[in-house]
Amino acid sequence: MLVSAFSDRSTSGTGALLPTDPTFDNFTYVMTEGHFSLYLRNSLAVAGITVAGACLLALLASVAVARFRFRFRTTVLVLILVVQMVPLEALVIPLFLQVRDLRMLNTVLGLGVVYVALALPLAVWMMRGFVAAVPREVEEAAYIDGASWPRMFWSVLFPLVAPGLVATAVFSFIVAWNEFVLALTFMQRSDGYTVAVGLRQFFGQYANEWGHVMAASTIITVPVMVFFVLVQRWLVAGLVQGAVKG
Repeated sequence: MLVSAFSDRSTSGTGALLPTDPTFDNFTYVMTEGHFSLYLRNSLAVAGITVAGACLLALLASVAVARFRFRFRTTVLVLILVVQMVPLEALVIPLFLQVRDLRMLNTVLGLGVVYVALALPLAVWMMRGFVAAVPREVEEAAYIDGASWPRMFWSVLFPLVAPGLVATAVFSFIVAWNEFVLALTFMQRSDGYTVAVGLRQFFGQYANEWGHVMAASTIITVPVMVFFVLVQRWLVAGLVQGAVKG
């Protein structure tokens, strides 16, 4: 991918291990004439909405199902899991009709809300494991010291489950960044495309501009790598913490 991205049209796809004459022409074309800078902004905005919404709602829902006892609690958990089993193709039409009725087609907010709904079921199950792993004695000690429930939540419980939030954020980010079908369906104007949809324009009917395709693919990969580098320490801690109890 990198070799083709930095090669000119005559040498792209030759199979060389290194580009013979490195050039940034492919990246320049993709970012300017290919409007990929706009697609990057759209994807970052959608991913930000998805990560923030999914993490917040998953945290609150996981506390509810892990700490409180209410009627049909197990049924709610099973229904959340069943939603995750429904194929995406079966959800496109009903989601499209709902977003259309809300007048949120061709908007970053509308697409972000849909992605939050897609990421939420698994996010709730992930966060439930982290919340359940926190001993109740820790919360009881905070209550004994005079802390109210909101104070205990933000000062005691939240720091302990923060690694789980990072793992949930990574999952939500990947869902929003890589998704193609819903982005293509809901964003009907080119100025609203995400990077996954914008990449499609470099594929022709009879020929493909592989230099442009690989340059765009490299640009798509960089934010994901940066995100993982920034959160890898908390991600590893979250995965280990979620594997044990107590």
